Amino acid sequence: MRTIRLSLKSRRALLGLAFISPWLLGFIFLFVTPLLQSIRFSFSNLSVAPGGYVLDFVGLKNFKDAILVDATFNRILLDSVGAMLLNVPMILFFSLFTATLLNQKFKGRTMARAIFFLPVILASSAVAAAESAGLINMMGDVSAVDSSVDGGASFNVVSIVRMLSDVGLPMAYVDYIVEAIMRIYEIVSSSGVQILIFLAALQSVPGSMYEVAKIEGATAYESFWKITFPMVSPLILTNVIYTIIDSFAGSPVTEAIYQTAFKTQNFGLSSAMSWLYTIVIGLVLVVVGWVLSRRVHYN
Repeated sequence: MRTIRLSLKSRRALLGLAFISPWLLGFIFLFVTPLLQSIRFSFSNLSVAPGGYVLDFVGLKNFKDAILVDATFNRILLDSVGAMLLNVPMILFFSLFTATLLNQKFKGRTMARAIFFLPVILASSAVAAAESAGLINMMGDVSAVDSSVDGGASFNVVSIVRMLSDVGLPMAYVDYIVEAIMRIYEIVSSSGVQILIFLAALQSVPGSMYEVAKIEGATAYESFWKITFPMVSPLILTNVIYTIIDSFAGSPVTEAIYQTAFKTQNFGLSSAMSWLYTIVIGLVLVVVGWVLSRRVHYN
């Protein structure tokens, strides 16, 4: 019996297809139909009728209403894009810095990695559903926390601004750093997956490269920018795309779309908002991916 031998490229292609097959099957059987229906809804006026619904084709009216008539959609969308542009560099810098520290050898390293990934578990939908059902209490005694905060020392932002200004940093950088400090909880809670990805990238860097650099007299600073950063740059692109999508997933735009659909019962306008939102996200991802892919160093 003749055996069929596949090339390495073909085996890798089959392995990749098997890896994405759960998502692909779920998309085909669960998401394609609602996706096509949302396109129909966005170009129609949906009215509930006995036994179902009736669609009246209105063309681009829903899109025009979302952009020109709705009083809040444009503002919320622009605010979400601005918040994303502000958050992504903060999250990436913190994730890479933390992953570099967690990649070092020290006692309790496994526990430290688990602590940094803990916010991802606590922010999961399962935990949120359990908390809303009253099965768990993630906040503890809120009144006790409030009283301790009121009686304790407040966070002195003015002293930090003065210190950074004395160093000679421009005010734009000072404002950005202070904004990052004020939002440190949000940054930490959004960095768990990115830290794991960067940590996997750091562990894949051959140790012999650092040994050769050390023999040649390279400092730790030079080793980071000449070895570490280029080697993990492909996953910087991955983390940027993931962070952008993750920031949009829980944005106020999603809540506005939900309110439009299920509170005001305007499903056509809600679908149009969803597709405008999707187009904006797609454009941001294309631009960011194109810019970063030109600077990525592939091994």
